[in-house]
Amino acid sequence: QVQLVESGGGLVQPGGSLRLSCAASASIFSMNAIGWYRQAPGKERELAAAIISGSSTKYADSVKGRFTISRDDAKNTVFLQMKSLKPEDTAVYYCMRGYYSSKGSFTPAGSWGQGTQVTVSS
Repeated sequence: QVQLVESGGGLVQPGGSLRLSCAASASIFSMNAIGWYRQAPGKERELAAAIISGSSTKYADSVKGRFTISRDDAKNTVFLQMKSLKPEDTAVYYCMRGYYSSKGSFTPAGSWGQGTQVTVSS
């Protein structure tokens, strides 16, 4: 069973940057995609970004232009580089293996971990 561990969260001021890491115990593309989800207090979990095995990427409108998802297959790791962070980016961020169809849907296929907390505040 492939396990994913998120790290890299922390406290950052508005306008700052953080890089989140999602480390896998085996190939991160046993399924065809990895997604970064986030859940803010009082809000539903949302898909912020996804990367597909062919390295194509998808982003939520709220993070487009500010977040970049990438992968390092040799390290079985997916990254989420976050720039120009806003208070509304405050959330617990989770990575999740799954399947992303050409029609634009991401289907989670793993179990949710603890995530990593990102807090954007002055």
